Amino acid sequence: MKKIHVLVLKAFIKPFIVTFFIVMFVLLMLFLFKYIDDLIGKGFEWYVILQLLWYASATNVAMALPLSMLLSSIMTFGNLGESSELTAIKAAGISLRKAMMPLIIFVSLFSMSAFLFSDYMLPIANLKMGSLLYDVREKKADFLITEGVFNNSIPGYAIRAKSKSEKGSKLEDLIIYQHTPNTSGTNVLMAKEGKMYNSPDNNYMVLELKDGVRYEETSGSRTYNPRQLFTRYYFDQTEQKFDMSAFQMKRTDENLFKSHYAMLNLRQLEYYADSISHYNDSLRQEVFQELEPYYKIYSQYSSAKNAADPVNYKNNLLEIIPEDNRMIAIAEAQSQVRYIQDVLSIKSTIDNEYSSSIRRYLMEYQRKFTLSVVCLVFFSIGAPLGAIIRKGGLGLPVVMAIIFFLIYYVISTLAEKSAREGNMDATLGMWTAIIILAPLGIFLTYKAATDSALFDIEQYKLTLKNLWDKLRKRISA
Repeated sequence: MKKIHVLVLKAFIKPFIVTFFIVMFVLLMLFLFKYIDDLIGKGFEWYVILQLLWYASATNVAMALPLSMLLSSIMTFGNLGESSELTAIKAAGISLRKAMMPLIIFVSLFSMSAFLFSDYMLPIANLKMGSLLYDVREKKADFLITEGVFNNSIPGYAIRAKSKSEKGSKLEDLIIYQHTPNTSGTNVLMAKEGKMYNSPDNNYMVLELKDGVRYEETSGSRTYNPRQLFTRYYFDQTEQKFDMSAFQMKRTDENLFKSHYAMLNLRQLEYYADSISHYNDSLRQEVFQELEPYYKIYSQYSSAKNAADPVNYKNNLLEIIPEDNRMIAIAEAQSQVRYIQDVLSIKSTIDNEYSSSIRRYLMEYQRKFTLSVVCLVFFSIGAPLGAIIRKGGLGLPVVMAIIFFLIYYVISTLAEKSAREGNMDATLGMWTAIIILAPLGIFLTYKAATDSALFDIEQYKLTLKNLWDKLRKRISA
């Protein structure tokens, strides 16, 4: 390998690694901002948050890789152009295409690695994150007592403390309302002092209460009962246990999420899409078989040659039915029409659901390939663009990278939405953004190879001035 190739590789790899981790950090912050309400106040252990962030970072690779590839390629060739190294390379008789060849090989290998990642690692990461995020969002917020405010988090209880210690374990002037299920009775417990702690397995919260009284009112029914009982207990010290299992995080079986399209590899996506397609085809055949008898009877296109005794009528089909039976025949016909409409409506809803699922599986199938190809397309845009603008650092390259990435993201989002709704073919919807941007990469590569001043404002001013002079001469002539 020539020294120039080593130079170009070293100039590319470092910005790529830096920009990749910067983009990953930004995406993780966006993830935290999105789910911050589901994470705060639930008392998660540090390793649960760390696991969630780890899986989220793996799922964000599909967006971080193309953006970091685009930004790093612009920065690399922008730095080389700004420091006149590209000029020195061309002066040495090495064309831009030959100088980019090791990077092209590197990016191609990297794109194949991205494909393997999206097929083998990404479904597992989506499964882990999806199941963990579901459990995190389902977990109830931790039980917290605010001074002077009733807390109704524990089912069947309302607890209020007038004051509490700084650590929150000691409470004063406690009132506990216990609502007995299916009865109108209410138990009230009042204590001057209490100490709160959890059981060793954290499934129960224990309140050690001192110097209090307990009132119990039982009637046995919701209606008025003159013989209802009212009991009052005084105590010096007692314990009250509360079931806190609902506040513990429970892990859901991951097998319940495995059929989701984002958690399948290529082979599984193809299997699910084919299975649903076969089932949907059989369902459509059942609809035709179910409605075929009605179609033969009432179709205006059915042949009358098979009729045993053809009947001729002048104006209306009802003329061949006796007047006494016409209302019954009309009611029967309306009933059968309503039945046909109901069958078609139900089957149409089911067919739309299955068709939507098939489109989702096909789109995810194509997404495995688009992740690799978009890295190549962004490199073909970023590398010649950096060589043309000849600006390095994090200024103009970042602006150009964001502009092109937003163009890709908007086109991709609109096309995927149309594909999900069935307005566009699923394969075409996933490849639309790449099909639009690929010619732009070829055009920029051609301009960079021919040393075109694509962003030279003075050149555009000179061209416009010449056109204006020619136009003015024609008008004056």
